[in-house]
Amino acid sequence: MAAILSVKDLKKTYAGGFDALKGVTLDIEEGEIIALLGPNGAGKTTLISTICGIVSPTSGSITVGGHDAQSAYRDARALIGLVPQEINLEPFAKVWDTVRYSRGLFGLPRDDAYLEEVLKKLSLWEKKDSRIMQLSGGMKRRVLIAKALSHSPRILFLDEPTAGVDVELRKDMWEVVAQMKAEGVTIILTTHYIEEAEAIADRVGVITGGELLLVEDKDSLMGRMGQKQLEVQLSQPVDSLPEALAGYDLDLVNGGDALLYKYDARAERTGITALLNDVSAAGLMLADVQTRQSSLEDIFVGLVKGDQP
Repeated sequence: MAAILSVKDLKKTYAGGFDALKGVTLDIEEGEIIALLGPNGAGKTTLISTICGIVSPTSGSITVGGHDAQSAYRDARALIGLVPQEINLEPFAKVWDTVRYSRGLFGLPRDDAYLEEVLKKLSLWEKKDSRIMQLSGGMKRRVLIAKALSHSPRILFLDEPTAGVDVELRKDMWEVVAQMKAEGVTIILTTHYIEEAEAIADRVGVITGGELLLVEDKDSLMGRMGQKQLEVQLSQPVDSLPEALAGYDLDLVNGGDALLYKYDARAERTGITALLNDVSAAGLMLADVQTRQSSLEDIFVGLVKGDQP
């Protein structure tokens, strides 16, 4: 399938010499959700702003729906909806007027039926006559999404869409995103909430220091890099590991109440059976045994620190 968005060797160097983007290459297929994870200052917002034409690239190319984002800017930008990180709305304007005005900016004819559908989808229809200043922070963020969808874009950028939003509303917005995907909208999401990427993304990209470390199918990434951990709860705490267990990659945790053993679940031999036998042989009494899979957060932290291959 051809990419609806293609970024090739994109670089952005600011006047002071700071390299915000260092040769980013990324292809995104139509209808997928991709989450871009990275610490503050990683280059996530710069990447989005450059694709959307807000920031001019130093070099590289951007193609949106077959249109070059620089030589055919209007055609490319018409395919994109952007929900910025900062809430910047006219406080005295009404919701309905705000959304209808955004559609007009793209030179599209009036379509009140479509805008009504958008507002209903975002649970904003009952607030259509309210002024922006009367809305909660979560509702204002929904208005930003409505503005971004007002011209029926094929690609939607969400830059930290749930920042400052409570957990319940955050999950509601995930459902909205899933619904938009079902309707064929391609979604690029930046987030600090790892669980957000884990819940809704098809692919995950990790960006840090202006470089895209990887972009991979979420499930494949977790399967390739995700470790499992075996926690052995002891009946009595110990001050140190017995010498007989020195050959294992073990950590003493919970004040000496438990042993933590990391292993690759895909390996032919995990070493768990031998470990449990040796723990008993060393005179340690087991109270409980638990396993857990590494989360996307564990993998992300490892990548940013350079611990993952």
